[in-house]
Amino acid sequence: MGRDSIAGFVCLAASLGLLAATIGLPGPNLLVPVGPGFYPRIILGVTAVLALALIISDVINHRRKTGTPAATDAAATPNYALVAATFVIFILYVAALPYAGFRLSTLLFVAALQSTLKPPRSLKQAVIVALTALVTTAVVYVLFENYLAVLLPRGRWTDF
Repeated sequence: MGRDSIAGFVCLAASLGLLAATIGLPGPNLLVPVGPGFYPRIILGVTAVLALALIISDVINHRRKTGTPAATDAAATPNYALVAATFVIFILYVAALPYAGFRLSTLLFVAALQSTLKPPRSLKQAVIVALTALVTTAVVYVLFENYLAVLLPRGRWTDF
């Protein structure tokens, strides 16, 4: 069992424990269609599923482990520049929200972050980055604006 499995088990146990704690929260009332336990249950449920996926992935990778020690060492080398770039992109996203609005800022954020983490090497990969950013922005916007009735920031510059 590797470090990912241990982290997965800790996250899974914490998520399931906290999910059980939300059972006593009151349900929705007539004015609000979702109760106070709705969002924590979604987050904790997704976290539990992702923790389980991490455990399964680590078990599968542990069984398949045929890599050389040099390849393992290279993968374990921290990439501080990439971490710093990710923080800078996120800070720029948050700073752009009031000016460019949620839709445009999120589209640019997702595309920039995805391109930074794995730069596209062909036109096909660039199109995939653009489509991923577009679909992600559209799904999050529709989910929050229409389903959850959360007002997202409109841009001062774009009114969009």
